[in-house]
Order: sequence, then C-alpha cells, then structure tokens
Amino acid sequence: MPYRIRIAVALIIAALQKTVFMENIHRANVRVIVLFLVGLALSFPALGQDSVQVAQDTTITGVMLREADSLHRADSLEQAVLAAQLAALKESDQRQKAALQAKIDSLSAAQAARQEVIRRQVDSLRSNTPGAPVVLYSDTLFYIYASLGPFSPADRAASLVSKVEDLVGEVDYDSTQWRVVAEAEVHNVVYGHTAVLSVTDRDAFFADQPREQLAGQYLASINTCIYDYQERTGLWHVLVRVGWLLLVIGGFALGLRFLNRGLRSLQAWALIKLKPKMTGVKIRSYELLSAEREAQLVAWLMGVAKWLIILLVLYLILPVVFSIFPATKGIATRLIGYILHPLQRGGQALLGFLPELFTIVVIILAARYFLRFLKFLAQEVAEEKLSVPGFYPDWALPTHNLLKILVYAFTFILIFPYLPGSDSEVFKGVSVFLGLLISLGSSSAISNIIAGLVITYMRAFRIGDRVKIGDTTGDVVEKSMLVTRLRTIKNEDVTIPNSAILNGSTVNYSSSAQALGLVLSSTVTIGYDVPWRQVHELLIGAAQKCEHILPNPRPFVLQTSLDDFYVSYQINAYTHEASKAARIYSELHANIQDAFNEAGVEILSPHYRAARDGNQVTIPPGYLPPDYQAPAFQVQNRPEKT
Repeated sequence: MPYRIRIAVALIIAALQKTVFMENIHRANVRVIVLFLVGLALSFPALGQDSVQVAQDTTITGVMLREADSLHRADSLEQAVLAAQLAALKESDQRQKAALQAKIDSLSAAQAARQEVIRRQVDSLRSNTPGAPVVLYSDTLFYIYASLGPFSPADRAASLVSKVEDLVGEVDYDSTQWRVVAEAEVHNVVYGHTAVLSVTDRDAFFADQPREQLAGQYLASINTCIYDYQERTGLWHVLVRVGWLLLVIGGFALGLRFLNRGLRSLQAWALIKLKPKMTGVKIRSYELLSAEREAQLVAWLMGVAKWLIILLVLYLILPVVFSIFPATKGIATRLIGYILHPLQRGGQALLGFLPELFTIVVIILAARYFLRFLKFLAQEVAEEKLSVPGFYPDWALPTHNLLKILVYAFTFILIFPYLPGSDSEVFKGVSVFLGLLISLGSSSAISNIIAGLVITYMRAFRIGDRVKIGDTTGDVVEKSMLVTRLRTIKNEDVTIPNSAILNGSTVNYSSSAQALGLVLSSTVTIGYDVPWRQVHELLIGAAQKCEHILPNPRPFVLQTSLDDFYVSYQINAYTHEASKAARIYSELHANIQDAFNEAGVEILSPHYRAARDGNQVTIPPGYLPPDYQAPAFQVQNRPEKT
C-alpha cells in the first residue's frame, strides 16, 4: 500500500479514537472533518498538491513531516489542556478524571503510532535525500536534511554558519555560553540568548536519534570546531607560523643559492668533458651544425634545464609555505593537486588501460609471428625450394608485400577499438578528415598501385631485364607499387608510372634471351652490281666475328626489299646478352665495314651518285692495291659534220 494511503488511514483511525472520549460532539466533528481532509489529501496526490502544498517544501518527505508536525502541535496543545483540566479536578470527580486520562492516553497512543509510521517512511527515504553540509572554517561538521518552516536545509546550514562566525568574531566571546534548551517541539542550540540552531523531530527522524541527543552532538561538533580554529589562529600560533615561514624562506634562499652554484659547476664540467667529442652534426656532405654551434646549443640546453629544475623546486616549496597558515592551506592543497591529480588520473587511466593493452600486445604478437611465417614461405618460394603449381617464384616477394599490407590493415582494425580515445568525437573527426583526404587526393596513386599489382602478376618484366617502355629502353632497376625505374645505357634513371606502363606496350628483350636467344638485326643496302650470294657471305662472316653472337643457331640474312637503286639485306644473329645489345650492334657494324672493304665491295647506300671517270672508288685507301690510281677523265673530240 502506498505510504500516503497508510498515513491517511492512521490519521483517520486516530480521529475515530478521539471521538470516542470527546464530550463536545461539535468539537469531535470538526476534528474528524479536518483529519479526513488531510487523509484525502494524502490519498490523492493531485488533490493534495493543489490543497496543502507549501511553496517552501515540495518533496515527499517535506509534506509527510509537515503534516506530522501540524498534528503533533495540535495534539500537544490538546494534551496540555487536558492535563490542566485533570489537575484541576477534585478527588471526588473520579469518573470525569478517568475520562480525561483516557483522552490523554488516546492522544499519546495516536501520536506514537503516527510517529512510528513516519519513522518507517523516513528510513526508506534517508539514503535518497541529499543533505546540506554545515561547513565551518573549512571543516564539514554535519548535514541538515529537513526543512524548518519556510527555510530549506541549505538555508538552515548557511544561517548556522553565519551566526557562529559572527559570535566567534565578537570580542567578548565566551565558550561557556553554549547550551541546549529544550522546548515543547524542538531542542535549541543556544549561545547566550541567541538561538543558533533548532533541532526538530524531522532532524531526529533523519538522524535516527532522540532530539536531545542529536542537539548535544551538534553542539559538541560546533564547540570542537571553534576550539580548533582558535587554536590555529591564536597569537602564539601565529608567531610560531611566522617563524616557520621565515625559516622556510631562508632555507629555500640558501638552498637555491647552493643549487644554482652546483648546477653551474655541473654545466661547466659537462661542457669541458663533452667539448672534445663535439665534431659537429653532418648529414652526408652538408654540415648542419659546426662544432662551435653544437657547443653553444648544448650550453643553452643545459641552461634551460637548470632553470626548469629551479622552477620545479620553487613550485614544490610553495605548498610548504602556504600550508603553514590555515587560511592558505587550501592554496597549498590546490598547488599539490595540480601535480598529483594529473599523475593520479594518468595512473588510474594506465591501470584501467592495462587489460586493453594486454589485448593489443597479444594481437600485435600474433600478427608479427604470422608475418614471419609468410616471409619464410615467400623466401622458400623465391629460392625455388618450395614449388607451388601455377605460382611463379618472382611472385613470392610481391605477394608477401601485398599480404603484409593486408595483415597490417586487419591488425589495426582489430586494435582500434582498444585504443584510448578511439570513441571520442575528435578521433572520429580526424579519421573522417584523413579518409576524405586520401579518397580525394590518391586516385592516381590508387590507379598506379592497382597497375603495379597487375604488372606483377602479368610477369611483363623482372628486375634486371632489358626492356623498352614507350620510347625508353633500359634495364629494370626497381619495381614498386607506384612506379618502375629504368636505367638506360647512358646511366639515365627514368621513372615511369605503372598506370602508363599498363596503358602502353612493353618490349622485353631479356625474357627469352637465355632460352631461345635474342635476335639482333641490322639492314645494309647494296647495289645490284654486287652478287647477292657474296653479300650474304660477307654479312654472315661479319656477324660470326662478334664476341657475343652465338655460333648456333647460325646467323642468317634476309633480303627484305628490292628498291630502285639497291637491294636491302638484313643480317640476323642470336645472342644471350640482351643487356649488351648496343655494344654488339656497334661491333657488328664495324665488322661489316671491314668485310665489305676487304672484299672490294662498295656500300653505296642509301643513294650514291658518282662519275667513275676521274673519281676514286669509295673503298678506304688501306684496302686498295699499292699501285692503285684513280682513272683519268676520258675526253673525246668528234669532228663536226658538214
């Protein structure tokens, strides 16, 4: 049953008990009507709030205790009247005297029953009802939970503190003037003729103590606090504290002087020891710091460290200075708190983070050993110790790098929820911002990465292959996820994006050079006056004299075209050295010139016009006979016809 209905029933029963012994029927009807109205107000919260709610106390406990006080005062007044009537009766009026005594007993019983009901309700509300602390001279004495008339618990606490401070501040303050005065409904804590605090039944209910005992405890707490305050602020104590203050300041000044000297000496000694070892800071050939500037930087850093130590010592001394006087103890506590609270919060955060840290360590170790296992497999496949059908050895390291990136990403996803602040709005905002930057600014990078993966598994070329990509011919010196670098025969490093390689064509000169041999070809044009068989023989002989041309398969010649003035002969030869193609071509061309000059065959290509009469042949003089002479011009005069 709700507590309002139970209180209403108790009030109604008490009213009915009163009517049995009341001689004045009219008075009994009034009492019954009043108690029924109170019971209805308590039974129906909406009606009770509209009819009996007091502006100063809107809590359930306040309404209940206010009703109890009202009834208690009424019953007390009635008991006093009845007691007076009972005392005035004569000995002969035994019947009327017995009736009055019965009425008094009935009122006492009803009051006891009502207080018991309220006590049980207060017991259930005590843990949920906040109290107003009474803080006197920075010391919390006790808490006030109940209101008193229009005054809330906070108002009562503030009034008590203000009155005590005013009384203690008086010149003629006398601690013996404190006492507890008992009245009909309250026990007052009084100084002289001034009521400082009234202890009501409400306070007694919340403290679960008799009013008189509770008032005595409050008075004892107030007296103890005042005594301690006077002890702390007495003249002798003030003088002692001033002495301690001067001693601390003097000791600090003396210690600071010796500390400064000691730090200077330490700085000078450190510079003497370190200066021979200071040779400057160099990044390759650039001298970032000379030896002199390095010494100056070290001296400056030592000076900064010295002042930081002095400031730290000063900061640690300030709480000691402020703690000497009671009025400044709060400042000392705050100064110490500025250091201890961050350390305490950091320590608590670290202790709270230990389970998550253990989880993160386990995940990282598992990922690390898994990557080691993948690296071992990749090395075994790359060295062809482990053969996987359909998986080429040159795929091993790129696949390992790709899997390593995936493992790193998966590991980060696993440990992200365990990171401190991962669920904060700032962390989320930064993550979204970084993701937006990557998505907007890395489209070309992503395309190059994808192209790099495709090129890797296409096996278009490997490191060291001689290739031609676009207009660039060179050896592959680097393959990455973004670019491929070629080194030409002129030692020029050319960087080509992987997406450009994927969109164009690639010629690989080395992929079949070892197995089948790379065919090198060159075209020579010779006039029709030279027999083609002789040209074939000369070209094949010139090719066979080259160092890196293979004897088998044998070089061969193709006649590619019959033009107006000459025949095109293409010499083809096999080699395993694709990276030396330029040198082989140069040697081949030199051998062709020697062979044709020795055979007396002129290379008249692509177009050559000569009047043989009076002109020397195009063969170099070293290949001509010693008695060779250029033919003279033949001039013939013909007689004119008449």
